[in-house]
Amino acid sequence: MAEHNENGKRNITVFGNETEFDGVLEFKDRLIITGKFSGKIIAPTGDLEIAKNAVCDVESISAASIVVSGSVKGNMNASERIEICSGSVVESDVTTARIRIANNVDFNGQVSMLEDEPDINLFSLASSEFKQSMIIHSDVIK
Repeated sequence: MAEHNENGKRNITVFGNETEFDGVLEFKDRLIITGKFSGKIIAPTGDLEIAKNAVCDVESISAASIVVSGSVKGNMNASERIEICSGSVVESDVTTARIRIANNVDFNGQVSMLEDEPDINLFSLASSEFKQSMIIHSDVIK
């Protein structure tokens, strides 16, 4: 899990529709991309969301969890899970512990499953944190 700030809440960063980023990006908490990104993302404890109209052309993405509603070209690696939502376009070799691919997805690549899913004690999480981890925000940002 990502670190929490003093209030126990996770930081959320949003790259807006007009944002174009090229380079190496590292983060710990949560990032939502709604614009364009190219380069490399490194977030071993972070959660990444690629919104509906976002376009990512990457060397690689490494995060705890990745939710794709937009377009991704480049390899993805998630220690916990990857979710590819309806309407997404993904050209990627994917490595993860859990994967969910919705109907109406244009997917080209290979899927490799991690042998050991990370040990998470659900009872050690605060109920609000557990609920938040179960909510998918892919349709919230347009």
